[in-house]
Amino acid sequence: MQNEKNLELNVLTWDMRMLKLAQEVSTWSKDPSTQVGAVLINSKRHVKSVGYNGFPRKVADDHRLQQREKKLKIIRHAEVNAFTFCSDDPEGFAIYTYPFMPCSVCAGAIIQEGVIRVVTFTNSVARWAEDFETARGMFNEAGVELVEYDC
Repeated sequence: MQNEKNLELNVLTWDMRMLKLAQEVSTWSKDPSTQVGAVLINSKRHVKSVGYNGFPRKVADDHRLQQREKKLKIIRHAEVNAFTFCSDDPEGFAIYTYPFMPCSVCAGAIIQEGVIRVVTFTNSVARWAEDFETARGMFNEAGVELVEYDC
């Protein structure tokens, strides 16, 4: 019983550390309204990649960041960037995202890449609620563990 409690505490401590790292990575984004960070780790808990939301390489961080409709057509999500910059096959990895869970499009990428665990914070932003429910359903159907902590 004590070993189980220690294991749970160790997992919680590790999850909080990686979510804190994802939070730090999110601050690298130049998006003025939504800064998202992602951290990919392998089964040995080694950080293998990080990503934040932003325009693709060689695309200027300019006035389009202030124009939501244009920005959404250009921006790459943190999760996708983490995969792009990962030099290893992410199958069997975990991904940590901050400040909220992956959207349904990123959920598809996560599933396709073979990630087995997603750790994030529960978020109740109304405009994303339906999309987050879609992502939850996708993770459930694909057998990807989704861990959501309260903020």
